[in-house]
Amino acid sequence: MIKNDIRFNLRHEVLKTVAENEYNGTLDRETIDSIPFNIIPGTTAKFRCCVYKEREIIRQRVRLAMGHLPIPINNAEHIEMKKHIIQVIPAACEGCPINRFQVTENCQNCMQQACKKACAFDAISITPRGAYIDQTKCRECGKCSEACPYHAIADLMRPCKRSCDVNAIVIGSDRIARIDTDKCIVCGHCVTGCPFGAISDVSQIRDVVAALKDPNREVIAIPAPAAEGQFGPNVTIGRLKTALKKAGFDRVYETALGGDLVSMHEAKELIEHKKEGKKMTTSCCPAFVNLIQKHYPNLMEYVSTTVSPMQGNVRYIQEKHPGAYIVFVGPCIAKKHEAEMLEAPDAVITFEELNALFDALKVNPEECEEEIEADATSYGRRFSSTGGVSASVVKAAAEVGVEGITAKVCSGVKECKIALAMLKAGKLAEDIIEGMACENGCIAGPGSIAMLNQLKAARLKKIKDKDDDSITDMLEKMEATEVDMVRKSFDAPSK
Repeated sequence: MIKNDIRFNLRHEVLKTVAENEYNGTLDRETIDSIPFNIIPGTTAKFRCCVYKEREIIRQRVRLAMGHLPIPINNAEHIEMKKHIIQVIPAACEGCPINRFQVTENCQNCMQQACKKACAFDAISITPRGAYIDQTKCRECGKCSEACPYHAIADLMRPCKRSCDVNAIVIGSDRIARIDTDKCIVCGHCVTGCPFGAISDVSQIRDVVAALKDPNREVIAIPAPAAEGQFGPNVTIGRLKTALKKAGFDRVYETALGGDLVSMHEAKELIEHKKEGKKMTTSCCPAFVNLIQKHYPNLMEYVSTTVSPMQGNVRYIQEKHPGAYIVFVGPCIAKKHEAEMLEAPDAVITFEELNALFDALKVNPEECEEEIEADATSYGRRFSSTGGVSASVVKAAAEVGVEGITAKVCSGVKECKIALAMLKAGKLAEDIIEGMACENGCIAGPGSIAMLNQLKAARLKKIKDKDDDSITDMLEKMEATEVDMVRKSFDAPSK
């Protein structure tokens, strides 16, 4: 079941239209200008204050779909725009004109006056009608809300800010949300957290379509392990491979193969760390790595130098198919940032974008035949869910003769921050931290398009009764034992 969400449907229509016209060679200025009118016809508004605002939002979405910022940097409105994977769509942001803490009608005007006593800024006064918050004095500490015995003070934090666990969403004087790129870890939680769909990622779907149309380019897709069940409960990775080839991709390799590569290399790296009495963290989730790099820089020495499964696959393919155009497909927006930092692969699109591409090219994965040949173990496929990475590393360590590896499994940014604080304080009992920025793991990423229960069921089918899979044997079968898996740097390229 695909997400039933108006925000998703509008994004889908824009992405599909851009992909369709790019493929047909009709994405000229006149077509681009007509897209908002085709998607929002007539003169009656459906979602916003007026049809003109709705069309302006679509126009800015079209720019994102084409790989541009929602409005030019040198825009006439003088709205600050920064180049970043995640963008706030100015026309779509409602400004949410709300004060965070507000006294509701549940206030009983009680004699205890706990709210007033709890406020260190003298922002609360007691009136005949109940408590009153002077918003000019309020510092949004939340003590009044915690103190009220009737829970009569509501916490109305803007959804985008609430979704961000690293405080990267800032509100300007114009009430429009902005992203502090120095703090942002590109997890994409704000993209799904905004009820108006006012935050989105820059797309590379147009570049992918152009590559598919080029008869002189070999184009290879590497779908993430979270692909199982994304396009229907019965759409396995085997059917998705067939669908991708129908869409024009010449070859398809599971990113789960990169997971097997990571499992073996990271296990050997962890074994060396353990011998030296050192702790380690995983490095496959780019948002988790960004969290450490930006918010816990003193802990970078503990981050595994093993590249992510995506990078492992890219390196494997570059050896087998030099010059190929490689496209990662997954649920993760942070992978776009990782690709930008490491200058590989050539493009990253989410399952949401692939779904639009399939619709544009009239490819239905549910009607595709199953490709039987496997190019990864069930352990590589476990990377899609919380606990899967550490389970795979433990298995790989056992295959090289080391038992007793322990892992601190973290599901979501909040848990990651707690584990990192323990590591910083020297109180981490486990050998390795498995950090996943998304709760439940990659299957709950912002680029996923199916319901979580469907994705969990599909994943379980794929790994059930396969605990005896051999990572060593699979890497030998795929001739992947010599792939260089060391990450040279965590910094952006100099250019």
